[in-house]
Amino acid sequence: MMRKLAVIGAGSWGTALAIACAPRAEQVGLWAREANVVEGVNRERCNPVFLPDCPIPENVTAHSDFERCLDGADLVLFVPPSHAMRQIAQYAKPWLHPGQLLVSATKGLEENTHLRMSQVIRESLPEAFSSRLAVLSGPSFAREVALGEPAALVVASNSEEVATAAQERLSGSNLRLYTNRDEVGVELGASVKNVIAIAAGVCTGLGLGSNTLAALITRGLAEITRLAMAYGAKPATLAGLSGMGDLVLTCNGALSRNRTLGIELASGRALPEILGGMSMVAEGVKTTFAALELARERDVEMPITAQMADLLAGRKSASEALRELMERSLKAE
Repeated sequence: MMRKLAVIGAGSWGTALAIACAPRAEQVGLWAREANVVEGVNRERCNPVFLPDCPIPENVTAHSDFERCLDGADLVLFVPPSHAMRQIAQYAKPWLHPGQLLVSATKGLEENTHLRMSQVIRESLPEAFSSRLAVLSGPSFAREVALGEPAALVVASNSEEVATAAQERLSGSNLRLYTNRDEVGVELGASVKNVIAIAAGVCTGLGLGSNTLAALITRGLAEITRLAMAYGAKPATLAGLSGMGDLVLTCNGALSRNRTLGIELASGRALPEILGGMSMVAEGVKTTFAALELARERDVEMPITAQMADLLAGRKSASEALRELMERSLKAE
């Protein structure tokens, strides 16, 4: 059992991980930017903003400062939104020490640099932390994990020792972790599946059925795999939990924020209006444009992503984007 687990980021996923991993630690520190979240966790034993109906164990304490949250932590989970990862890692840096295990559980790409979250963390922290880092991903709706429903995830690291150490510390009766050495494949699969989930929502919003969705998921996986392999990923990784597993969940599940955004886009609502009404981040929006830039750098064809970029930018309607996908030049599978 860990003496202390620190979770940086008290959104729905960070809170869910704090709840699910609480039995494996004597103490859990949960850092939150929002004062009402800190107060809700410590006084009411719930996260009133992001997971109001999920009880939080007594050994979880919320903090608004990094020093108290990170003090004495054996393992640190980074779970902020992707656009905040660099800033959060830099803020946390003074209270981290190289003996800690660091795990990124954020799915997304940095908007301007197009870097994966492990790359952002490594750029933000001293070299001594680089070999102590792993990434956590897989099919996992936060609310279901927080309520104790069984889930299987993958923890990947360039170091097999680090991946195994994180696996042993975080796995439990309702959370099963598999190890992997392919950080690139795990992170790109976890990120770009959100783009395909927006497209799945568009199909649902247009009233299309199972045939269309099955085709979209299959071709979406091919698109993600092409991109990931161009950056050195292994195809088997994309057939696993952080690839196919997460893609199927996010394209079909009613709890998917990116799928919901796609449904709203198909109804004709403007993107700023949709985002303004969401309390949680839909990572697929910024990831769409970052993934497209990565694809251009390696000359990778990503037709679904390209159409979603046009839709999100307001250059096409949902029906126009779908029609252009269907009218592309014919080719072999």
